[in-house]
Amino acid sequence: MTRLLAIDPGNELSAYVVIDADYRPVALGKVPNDELLDALGMLDLDVLGGAVPTAFAIEMVASYGMPVGREVFETCYWIGRFSEAIRAQDFRHPLPELVYRREVKLNICGSAKAKDGNIRQALVDRFAPGRPNHGKGTKAAPGWFYGFSADIWQAYALAVTHLDHLTRRDERAPF
Repeated sequence: MTRLLAIDPGNELSAYVVIDADYRPVALGKVPNDELLDALGMLDLDVLGGAVPTAFAIEMVASYGMPVGREVFETCYWIGRFSEAIRAQDFRHPLPELVYRREVKLNICGSAKAKDGNIRQALVDRFAPGRPNHGKGTKAAPGWFYGFSADIWQAYALAVTHLDHLTRRDERAPF
């Protein structure tokens, strides 16, 4: 079964989501960067949703000409660490796809001006239309987005964008 791991990196904590080929989230969390790095290095299947991912995406930092602080450079450092940990495992697709935030906004909302709330609503409209509580459900009856919070939504949007791109690429591939 195809699994895709998407990481929304941060300077101290990173959100991740593992989805299957039907876009269903099978594992998610927001953990300290060292913990995620260890999980990638040891192939911790509890963290990775019980199966080794065959595709990877990491949100990449983009420069828009504005001054940035230490946190941005630390995030770039972690993007490199996560990429190397994935590559070192000799997965089927050894290098993660680096996806810019603009690509996510355009794919999910059709506009580069979309905000986090717009992305979240577009995901709910696509995967849990008409469901109460934005598709989260309850502990007794978990919905599609059960357990999601701020950065996890962004990691999921990244995963959806990358899987959409892979699907489009496969549809164009000659047989």
